[in-house]
Amino acid sequence: MKNNLYIVIVGCGRVGSDLANRLSLEGHAVVVIDRDESAFGALSPDFSGFRIEGDASHLSVLKEAKLPQADVLIATTHEDNVNLMVAQVARKIFRVPQVSARVFDPRREQVYARLGIETVCPTSLAANVFLAAIHGELVIESPPPPAPPTGGGEVSGT
Repeated sequence: MKNNLYIVIVGCGRVGSDLANRLSLEGHAVVVIDRDESAFGALSPDFSGFRIEGDASHLSVLKEAKLPQADVLIATTHEDNVNLMVAQVARKIFRVPQVSARVFDPRREQVYARLGIETVCPTSLAANVFLAAIHGELVIESPPPPAPPTGGGEVSGT
């Protein structure tokens, strides 16, 4: 993997914004596309990439994101059809070398694979983790509780 990748992320929800924040911190050039400008509020103040408000199913928006120069496209919207369409366009028209998409319907994973699109299916991942836990192959640990607030003074209940 190259040290500094040019990565386009479609969708700035929980997954898209988390990926964008992490990849930006790693030093990659990141562009995030979302239809809703308020979604960009999930990006960290340290996010050093670009934000494009627009519909990624429009070629003009993908061109604005400089998709032909991208090393990676990741489609993370909540809509399987949008993710598939954007991923196909990235692969076939813009020849993006690495294309990944979130897909909620496990039956669609094979369709994406035949098109050369890597997938992450939260439904399949969760089912696999639960099955592994049931079979004793995995221990699911809860995250630690949040740290108490660090204030300067005591809070009194009276």
